[in-house]
Amino acid sequence: MAKTIDIKTSNGSGLTGYLAEPEQGNGAGILLIQEIFGVNSHIRDVADLYAAAGYTVLAPDVFWRAEPNIELGYSPEDMQKGMGIVGKLDKEQMLQDLLDAITTLKAQPGCGKVAAVGYCMGGTFSFRLAAKGAVDAAVCYYGGQISQVLSEAANIKGPIMLHFGDQDKHIPAEVVSQIANALKGHKQAQVLTYHADHGFNCDQRGSYNRFAAMLAYGRTSVFLNRSLA
Repeated sequence: MAKTIDIKTSNGSGLTGYLAEPEQGNGAGILLIQEIFGVNSHIRDVADLYAAAGYTVLAPDVFWRAEPNIELGYSPEDMQKGMGIVGKLDKEQMLQDLLDAITTLKAQPGCGKVAAVGYCMGGTFSFRLAAKGAVDAAVCYYGGQISQVLSEAANIKGPIMLHFGDQDKHIPAEVVSQIANALKGHKQAQVLTYHADHGFNCDQRGSYNRFAAMLAYGRTSVFLNRSLA
């Protein structure tokens, strides 16, 4: 039960998103935010997984202003291309597009509270949406740029869960510690680490770690169930 839908934006037209709907909903939604590889088969698989658990899931094409509908793999060439696309885009405009996508998600039948769940680049945007109070809960998988927006941490009031791999060369232990310290006074913040590398959740990458991915998914599921009830 999935389809591509149009998302109305406050600036321009052409944004679409992959909407995965549950057979029997639990009244909550998930804004699923991609990595630098687009709304590819992996992101759609994740959307379908959460939809099967009862969530209405919307994965917006956040690259649409530069290269709409692009789907990349995980080769070094694809990674360079994805990074190049990110460099072309205005991150504040991307954030506004995500806010507009939340409005579209909340308008779906039976969708009440909404969480942001993001991976890498998407993890950082999930953090920023939480700081804006735009979502009821946030989950951030190995958000590589969170350390650059830590001044926003004080604005996070709702529940937030962050997953990191202790073998991640892109996000070293000292950076994870900085993030944890910035959230130290937040009683609803959880910073979790796994014996895994960057991208450990993606079963299409060489860094995939099944144990870490399943453990993180289980923890996230419990977290979302409690936070969005």
